[in-house]
Amino acid sequence: MATPSDVVKTPDSQQPEGRLDEAIVRVAGILASRDMARWRFRMVLAFFLTLIAKLFAVAAPVLFGNGINALTNSIDTGATLAFWAFGGAFVANALARFASTSAPQLRDSLFAPVSQDAQRIMALKGFLHVQSLSLRYHQTRRAGAVNRIIDRGANAVDFLLRFLVFNIVPAVVELILAATVAALLYGWIFAVIIVVAVMAYALVTWFLTEWRVKLRRQMNEADSEVNARAVDILANFETVKAFAAERREAERYNDAKGRYATAAAKSDQSLNTLNIVQSAIMNGGLLAVMLMGALLALQGRLQVGDVAALTLMLMSVYQPLNILGFAYRQIRQAAVDLEKLFQTLTLVPDVQDKPGAKELVVTEGGMSFENVSFAHEGRSRSVENLSFDVKGGTFVGIAGPSGSGKSTTLRLLLRFFDPDKGRVLIDGQDIAHVTQESLRNAMGLVPQDVVLFNDTLRQNLLYGRPDATEEQLWDAIDRARLRQFVEDLEDGLETRVGERGLKLSGGEKQRVGVARAILKDPPILILDEATSALDSETESDVQEALNEVMKGRTVISVAHRLSTIARADKIYVLHEGGIAEQGTHDELVNMGGRYAAMWDRQIQAVDAARKVRDATAARERAL
Repeated sequence: MATPSDVVKTPDSQQPEGRLDEAIVRVAGILASRDMARWRFRMVLAFFLTLIAKLFAVAAPVLFGNGINALTNSIDTGATLAFWAFGGAFVANALARFASTSAPQLRDSLFAPVSQDAQRIMALKGFLHVQSLSLRYHQTRRAGAVNRIIDRGANAVDFLLRFLVFNIVPAVVELILAATVAALLYGWIFAVIIVVAVMAYALVTWFLTEWRVKLRRQMNEADSEVNARAVDILANFETVKAFAAERREAERYNDAKGRYATAAAKSDQSLNTLNIVQSAIMNGGLLAVMLMGALLALQGRLQVGDVAALTLMLMSVYQPLNILGFAYRQIRQAAVDLEKLFQTLTLVPDVQDKPGAKELVVTEGGMSFENVSFAHEGRSRSVENLSFDVKGGTFVGIAGPSGSGKSTTLRLLLRFFDPDKGRVLIDGQDIAHVTQESLRNAMGLVPQDVVLFNDTLRQNLLYGRPDATEEQLWDAIDRARLRQFVEDLEDGLETRVGERGLKLSGGEKQRVGVARAILKDPPILILDEATSALDSETESDVQEALNEVMKGRTVISVAHRLSTIARADKIYVLHEGGIAEQGTHDELVNMGGRYAAMWDRQIQAVDAARKVRDATAARERAL
C-alpha cells in the first residue's frame, strides 16, 4: 500500500527546531512576496523612521551632557549669557528625546496594516493548504490542534517583524553608534565597557533562552492538548451526556490542564532566573561607566556633564536591551511556531490533481469500478478487486454488513482516496485524471449524518449552490418536504441551526441535506445510508423527499435498511471488500443468499417492533 505523504512525512510528534536563520529567510520571503507588493513604500519608510529614532536616541545624551557642562561653567564664571548655551542644549536634548520616542510610534502606525496583512496571508495559506490535504490527514488530526498551528504560525509573523526588524536590528545600530560616539568624544574605554556589557547581556540571554525554549515547547504541547481535548469534549457533549461521562471527561480535562500548569510554572521560574541575571549585568555595566567617568573627571580629563552623558547613553542602549531579552524569547518561540506552520505547508496531499488534469464532462452519468483494491491504514483490506458497472440514469443500491467496504466504495468514487490498484471511471473518464473540484461538483451527497454549519438555515441550504435564486431555493425546499418546517420557524430561513445543526432533529437535518442536494442539481446522487438513523415515520417523509431528488439522475445508494433500495434497478451485495451477489431485489431474495438473509432479519425486526407497539397501545387503551 502506498505511503500517504501527508500523514507520514511530518508526524505531529516531530518537533521543529525553529532555526532563527530559516525564520528570517521566511519572513523576508513573505515581505518580498507579490501579495505584499502594495506595502513596499510603507516598509521602507517604517524602517527609515526606526533608524532616525536611534540617531536621535544617541544624540540626546550628548546634548544633555553639553548642557550640564555649559551650566556648570556658567555657575563657575557667573556668565549670564551662558544661559543661551546650556538652555539651547537642553532644548535640543528635549527635541531629540521627543523625536526618538515619537518616531517609533509613527512607524508602528504606518506598519500596523502591513503586519496584519502579512498575518492574514499566512493564516489564509495555512487554512487553504490544510483544507487541500486529503481525508486521511484529517482523520488522524484534531481540529483544535491544527487550528492552533495555523494561529500560532500567523502570529509568529507579527512577532518576527516587530521584534526582529524594529527592535533587534535597531538595537545593534544604536550600540554601534553609541560605542563610536563614546570612543570619539569621551575615550575608548567607555566604548569597550558599553560593548562588553551588551555582549555579555546578549550571550547570557541566548544561553538561558535556549534552555527556556525547551520548557516553552513542553508548555505549548500541553496547551495544544488542553485545547484539543476541550474542543473534542464540547463538540461531542451530547455523547458525553448520554453516557453520563461528565465527571470522567472533566477528569481527563483536569489531567491535561495539570500537565499544562506544571509546564507553565517551570517556564515562569526560568523567566525569573533570566531576569535576575540580566539585571545584574545591566547594573554592573552602569556602575563601571559611572566609576570610570568619576575617576577621569577627578583627573580633569572629563567634565561632570560628560559623566552624565555617558550614563544616559548607556541607559539608552540598555532600554532596547530590556526589550531584547523579551524579544529574543519571543523571536525564538515565533521561529518554532512558524516552523511548525511551514512544516504543515510542506505536506503533500496523497490525493491531488495530476498535471494537466481536465474538467470532468458528465454526459450520461455512467460509472465503472475496474479491479479496484484499497486498504485503509492499519487494515489488510477494505475493498479488493472490486468491479461493477452503473448505467447512466439508473438507481443502484449497495448493501452488505459493516466492514464490507460500502462506505469505502463511495469515498473512492468521491476520490477522497485513490485506489492502490485499479481505476474508477465516470462516462469513460478516469477520475484520477480529472480535477477534484469538477468531480465533486458533479455529485450530490446525502450522508447518514447531515452536518450543518453554525449558520443560518438559508446559508446551509445554499452551501452546494451559493448563486441559486430565491425561486430555486424555495423549489428545493418544497421538493424536500421542508416548507412547513421553515414557515413554522420564527425567523424562517434566517434561523441559526446551532453547532453541527444540533437545534434541528434528525429528520429535519436529513431533509435539509436532501434540499441541499436538490438545489445543487447534480447529475450523480450519492446516498450514504441517508435514512438508517431515522424512525419509520420520519424515514417515510425523508424517503418521499429523496424520491424527488432521484428523478432524472444516476443514483448510488448505500443502505443499511434494505427497504430503501428495494426499488433499485440493481443491487450489489458486498462481502469482505468484494461483490458477493448482484441483481434486483426480487432476484436476490429468491436467490436465498446473503441478501435474502439480511432481508429476513429486517422483516423479523420490523414485525417484532410492530408487535411491541401494538401491545403498548393496547395497554394504554386498557388504562
